[in-house]
Amino acid sequence: MAEKAQKLESYVWEGKDRKGNTSKGELTGSNMALVKAQLRKQGIIPDKVKKKPKPLFGGGKKKITPFDIALLTRQLATMMKAGVPLVQSFDIVADGMENKSLQELIVNIRNDIASGTTFATALRRHPKHFNDLYCNLVESGEKAGALEHMLSRIALYLEKTELLKKKVKKAMTYPIAVVVVAIIVTAILLIKVVPQFEELFSGFGADLPVFTQFVINMSEWLQSWWFVVLLSIMGFIYVFREAKRRSSLFSDTVDKYVLKLPIVGEILDKSAVAKFGRVLSTTFAAGVPLVDALDSVAGATGNAVYRDAINNIKNDVSSGTQLQASMRQQGVFPVMAVQLTAIGEESGNLDDMLEKVAVHYEGVVDDMVDNLTALMEPMIMSVLGVLVGGLIIAMYLPIFQMGQVVG
Repeated sequence: MAEKAQKLESYVWEGKDRKGNTSKGELTGSNMALVKAQLRKQGIIPDKVKKKPKPLFGGGKKKITPFDIALLTRQLATMMKAGVPLVQSFDIVADGMENKSLQELIVNIRNDIASGTTFATALRRHPKHFNDLYCNLVESGEKAGALEHMLSRIALYLEKTELLKKKVKKAMTYPIAVVVVAIIVTAILLIKVVPQFEELFSGFGADLPVFTQFVINMSEWLQSWWFVVLLSIMGFIYVFREAKRRSSLFSDTVDKYVLKLPIVGEILDKSAVAKFGRVLSTTFAAGVPLVDALDSVAGATGNAVYRDAINNIKNDVSSGTQLQASMRQQGVFPVMAVQLTAIGEESGNLDDMLEKVAVHYEGVVDDMVDNLTALMEPMIMSVLGVLVGGLIIAMYLPIFQMGQVVG
């Protein structure tokens, strides 16, 4: 499916509709003949069909984000609940979109559906924006005749998931920001400020305090080797990212130890539990069998530890073990998540209980991120205060000593 999607290209066309009116637009297809055939099915006689020229530098178009897809899904669900047909819903949504890239995507999907393609099949032609989970849920909704209800559930899932990702990213950004700001401020002081004091001290004719001499030596070294330090930092970041991308063993090891980090590790841990509850409740409520639903959940948690645990759960459930019993055996799920799952299994409301798991741990993550934000603000000031204050003390120590000698 991915190979077919890669071969699709955009074509611009001009033609006449059944009433003889001239019209034009864009359509995706694997070749020109198929595009012309699609136009004829829509009642348009094509006069000109050609490949859409690729704009230089991306043409200034905005990127389609997961938030855009969530908004699109929510709007479609709202339109369909109001009784608007699917194709007409796409027309209305497309007219209101300011993002030209998203507008083109909507028009392409709309044209595919208008030519007789199912909604799920039309979405699968754009795997970059609609993953297997999304397409499978839409397909389940189409087959069950409850597409508007399913779109509403998918929209809620996407909105909550993206909001959670944003919170986790915010939690990760603050500690990195502290380190980066501290490094930049220290480097500027050592390269630009300390040398001015060094010239002043050269005329003293006396030994400098140990702390002052240490700072001056560090400044001289950094002035000579700053480019090596910069390249080393950039090289480390590049090698780390490539190793994480190329080596599954390295990536899994990082995922394992990142959960042990103070504060941030706990946030990542609770967010993985929230994603587990959110995805599993959405898929299970859509009528997807539990074992198949666990397949979708395994890759959605964003952490190798939980991925492996969920794969183990899938194997246990396949052999007849209860979901809550297998979750308890893995040793990674919080007690409350296991207990709510057990209640759901016993009462027959597993999807509702899993949603409660998601809501609870999304709230926990939200609170923890807010607390981290409140903690980091004074911490940034403290770190910068210690660095700047330490360098100032180091520079003024010889002046203080000289004053005492003169006194």
